[in-house]
Amino acid sequence: MNKFDKFLQLQEQISKKITQVKTLEQLESIRVSILGKKGTITSLLKNISAQIPEDRKVFGEQVNQLKRKVTEEIDRYKSNLLDAEIIEKISNNKIDVTLPLPESGIDIGKIHPISQVTEEVIEIFSDMDFYIAEGPDIEDEQHNFNALNIPDSHPARQMVDTFYLPKVNGESRLLRTHTSPVQIRTMLTKKPPIRIIAPGRTYRSDSDQTHTPMFHQVEGLVIDTDANMGQLKWVLEEFCKSFFEVSSIKMRLRPSYFPFTEPSLEVDIACHKENNQLIVGEGEDWLEVLGSGMVHPQVLRNVNLDPKVYKGFAFGMGIDRLAMLKYGMTDLRAFFDSDLRWLRHYGFRAFDIPSLSKGLSE
Repeated sequence: MNKFDKFLQLQEQISKKITQVKTLEQLESIRVSILGKKGTITSLLKNISAQIPEDRKVFGEQVNQLKRKVTEEIDRYKSNLLDAEIIEKISNNKIDVTLPLPESGIDIGKIHPISQVTEEVIEIFSDMDFYIAEGPDIEDEQHNFNALNIPDSHPARQMVDTFYLPKVNGESRLLRTHTSPVQIRTMLTKKPPIRIIAPGRTYRSDSDQTHTPMFHQVEGLVIDTDANMGQLKWVLEEFCKSFFEVSSIKMRLRPSYFPFTEPSLEVDIACHKENNQLIVGEGEDWLEVLGSGMVHPQVLRNVNLDPKVYKGFAFGMGIDRLAMLKYGMTDLRAFFDSDLRWLRHYGFRAFDIPSLSKGLSE
């Protein structure tokens, strides 16, 4: 027998062991015993230097060839075992697709009505090509009052109605009492035509069933060379029809007074009660929903716009009040009580995304 025939015999012995394994764990145990630090082939590799010079080259080649063949065989058999294991798992873990889906818990979390109604309002006005504008919650008197033509004697400027903050460099700071300062900032930084809505938080020192110290508003502004009262009426009618999801709506405009608009209008929509539910759009009763008017010429001058060239109209409404009217909530204070029972009742599912095509509240 050739003295190197023992490598062939060793390979046959190893192959026989490999073909007898049934699991990946058994195969790994054989691999370690052969190719590990103290394995059979590893010991042969360490023994190359101990061979006589004329045999060293051939001995080394035979050992490395054996190692390569054994490694390939182990890898091939491992692949076969993995495939067999996957097939077994698939056959033993069949899924009955006719079974109902288990509850995922996604309905536990609810979208707050304020967030939902804000998205509904944004969806409607975005469809009318209004852009969303934002501004800081902490304002100065110039943007919150002066530029809006609100005189020093106006009750809104009194400390009993407004949250004033410590002065900065002698200048008063306050929590904005409306989102109208966003209109001022927009007109100062952008050139007409302007078409924006400004949703956001506002703050007033007031608290009862229909008022809270912090509440939400959305205001709209259009500035152009031909803005007029007819356009204002159309925008408000289309908004009310879309928001309350009715095909037609009876609306009336009442004269009012706001320092930043002239003329100023309160907007009411018809309503009636049926089966203890408020039906909006028709009826003999009236519901006040928002204030509006044509932008006062002095406000235009305050933002460096020529009232002889540009005209504008503006409107504003309380998001909290809209939510109460549409979804039948009676106490505004409950909106901010962090009562999970209330939120589970009035809240919206995570995927109830407002859409004009499928209905805002569907």
